Amino acid sequence: MNIRQGAKPSYPGQVRRACTVLPGKRAAIAAVIFLAVMALPGMAFAQDSEIDSGDTAWMLTSMVLVLFMTIPGLALFYGGLVRSKNVLSVLMQCFGITCLVTILWTLYAYSLAFDDSTLVTNEAGETVFAFPSSFVGGLSKVFVNPNNIGGLSGTIPESVFFCFQLTFAIITPALVVGAFAERMKFSAVLIFTGIWVTVVYAPICHMVWGGGLLSLWGAMDFAGGTVVHINAGIAALVACLMVGKRSGFPKTPMPPHNVAMCVTGAAMLWVGWFGFNAGSQLAADITAGMAMLVTQVATAMAAFTWMMCEWIKHGKPSAVGIATGAVAGLVAITPASGYVGPIGALVIGLVAGVVCFVAATTVKNALGYDDSLDAFGVHAVGGIVGALLTGIFAANTLGAFSGTVADIDIVKQFGIQCAAVAFTILWCGVWSFLILKGIDLTIGLRVDEEEEIEGLDISLHSESSYNL
Repeated sequence: MNIRQGAKPSYPGQVRRACTVLPGKRAAIAAVIFLAVMALPGMAFAQDSEIDSGDTAWMLTSMVLVLFMTIPGLALFYGGLVRSKNVLSVLMQCFGITCLVTILWTLYAYSLAFDDSTLVTNEAGETVFAFPSSFVGGLSKVFVNPNNIGGLSGTIPESVFFCFQLTFAIITPALVVGAFAERMKFSAVLIFTGIWVTVVYAPICHMVWGGGLLSLWGAMDFAGGTVVHINAGIAALVACLMVGKRSGFPKTPMPPHNVAMCVTGAAMLWVGWFGFNAGSQLAADITAGMAMLVTQVATAMAAFTWMMCEWIKHGKPSAVGIATGAVAGLVAITPASGYVGPIGALVIGLVAGVVCFVAATTVKNALGYDDSLDAFGVHAVGGIVGALLTGIFAANTLGAFSGTVADIDIVKQFGIQCAAVAFTILWCGVWSFLILKGIDLTIGLRVDEEEEIEGLDISLHSESSYNL
């Protein structure tokens, strides 16, 4: 009798009455059968009791939301900001990165990030520093299959956790695209992505979320301030400096070719980010609900603040400005989303709106680097703002500004956050430089000047976004 498939079990009394008319061995056999049948539901329940269907459903939804952030969200946001002759190149880069990272994550990158089998523990069972386990995971989960990811991760199947974390690994290198848009070879983008995910993203992910070095320090990063945004933003700065400025920059005007596309992409990012932040709780609970609330609050505040800064400085607010401000707020609240309250989120959004606006306009113009779509000014700077302020507003001792973390020493935690930010910048900056330098010395990073002037859509992909 398969009760899990909906068959109706016999009423126990009926079995007992049948047993009374069976003599000797037949009665004993019937009793054994009765006990076995009665045990089956309990056995099935014990097997599935640790899986929470609500948590699993929410995480499946979150995975879709975060993938939605890259394609189509980020692809449209970035695609609208470039010139019409380079739209498809940006979309191709986002799609290509999505495919490549999925393959690498399946083969080995997930294992490097989340295999904790090599972590060293002391007699009390606490993880301690050891090389190399504090920097990168083991290899027990390479070539993932039902044997090594067929179990549970908390209250959800590990396969769902695998997919959710894959979407983070996808969007992180995709964010870097904004720094070298309109001038980098597609082949160089793919090679850089493959190596960078292996030696930068996976180790930092392991160090923060996989039980490695930064988690041993006590660094707080709920949804990816260091793992995703500082990581991507620093790589973006290194990339735009090494690839060089676009032909004609800054004298030639290079306005966005489709602001409506840009704002649409930003709106998709905003919606998808609820899966990014609230999903990082890995459960449908109170913390996930608060993470969703503070994400909305900080994003609205940062977008409004950026708009007001632009209005004051230039006399008019712009759609690109308010959309970029929203992304800055989303970035800044990411590391803090599971720890802070709504008023703390307002402050984080306010600070991010001002600081990222200054970084993406005044600082960039003063230094003269060509970060095409402000990947550094929004993601690195916003991630740093969020990571540092997490150490302050996560404390539950700040009155109306209080977060949810009890007994936190604000000064000590702020110092830990500073150290984690500095380490991430150093690790990502050095490795990104080495990877890009190696590519430049072999196949080259940049397209020819004629190809750049013609546009990457035609020169690299033999296609045009608009048939005019």
